[in-house]
Amino acid sequence: MNTSDYRFGFRVLGPPTERRRLVDWWLAFKAHAACDPRAECERESYLSAFCFGGDFAAHLERTGTTRGFTGACWAPWLWFDLDGELRQALDAARRMVSAAVYGLGFGESDLLIFFSGCKGLHVGLPTRAWGPEPGPNFHRVARCFAARLAALAEASIDTSVYDAGRLLRAPNSKHAKTGLHKRLLDFDELLHLSPERIAALAREPRAFDVPDAVRRADGAGRLWREASDDVQQQQAEAAAARRNGERQQLNRATLAFIKGGAPVGERHRRCYSAAADLAGLGAPLPLCVALLLEPARDCGLTPSDARRAIENGWRRGKGEAIEAPAGAEFTPTEWQA
Repeated sequence: MNTSDYRFGFRVLGPPTERRRLVDWWLAFKAHAACDPRAECERESYLSAFCFGGDFAAHLERTGTTRGFTGACWAPWLWFDLDGELRQALDAARRMVSAAVYGLGFGESDLLIFFSGCKGLHVGLPTRAWGPEPGPNFHRVARCFAARLAALAEASIDTSVYDAGRLLRAPNSKHAKTGLHKRLLDFDELLHLSPERIAALAREPRAFDVPDAVRRADGAGRLWREASDDVQQQQAEAAAARRNGERQQLNRATLAFIKGGAPVGERHRRCYSAAADLAGLGAPLPLCVALLLEPARDCGLTPSDARRAIENGWRRGKGEAIEAPAGAEFTPTEWQA
């Protein structure tokens, strides 16, 4: 597949509940990197974590909604969201970056490392370093790849970033609550600056050039192939179980969530998955809410986020299409040069 065909992505100007607009992802990303006036870096804004092809644009133009799209996606950068208290997130990001550079073979200058503007960090790995192809399972393999690398780095990450319709704060945009910008950090700054110094630097945006040529990372290619094999095996086992009528008990992960919730970075996804699991066994929505709402709130999800995750997971478990949050408009010329 030609990755250049996968150029469409979402942009949200304002809080994440605002309208999604379809843009040329690369042009929008580079505009934010350069602090282009059109990027409005003094405002809160987001870009999609993944890119899509013309079939998605056609689907959106035909239906007026993102509902029901199950086609291929891709990403020029695979993002890691490390959250928590800033000092803890900084330590985790250092381990993650070290694992990527010294374990997988990435060049230090090939990575994109950002302070999020609040209390987390975002690390981007350029997929050109190993060349994964677009596909309907790309985001699922990305999640498995990220989980494997996070385990090697002994770092906790937010795995909900790998939902296909996920948004991530745009580079140089301003955080609405802190007033700080999502600021690029170079490798040495990540390793040596204190949390206080990083926050001070983020009072202003920092224009930067997006890395062009990157070093080949053969370790990332091997890890991606392993993750792809894992996803294919999981899907085959799930399909076989459905054919054989073997779904008669809850998954262990569902039971674990009901008993003890989930750690930061896993809460939303595990709540969603538990609701889908319960729905697959025929549980009505009120029962799912009764079983999952309390553990979801106990591990830190807000009541509205917990209920949304439960309802969406339940609908997915029942085989219904899930609407991506807030409708998108097809505006292909918004970021044309």
